[in-house]
Amino acid sequence: MIGGPEQMILVVHVRGLDGMCAGCRAWWSRLSPYPCWQVEWATSRQAHASVARFLGGVR
Repeated sequence: MIGGPEQMILVVHVRGLDGMCAGCRAWWSRLSPYPCWQVEWATSRQAHASVARFLGGVR
């Protein structure tokens, strides 16, 4: 899922100098500790997709 919503979230939601999520602050004016739930969701989706590609549908 390169270039999908997951990648966009990971590009924007980065750790700020104060340890808070810069994306949450910029988009919603919300102070959220990094990693925020958007980053956790995006990384889990990317991990799931890579494992599925690696296994090739084999369970």
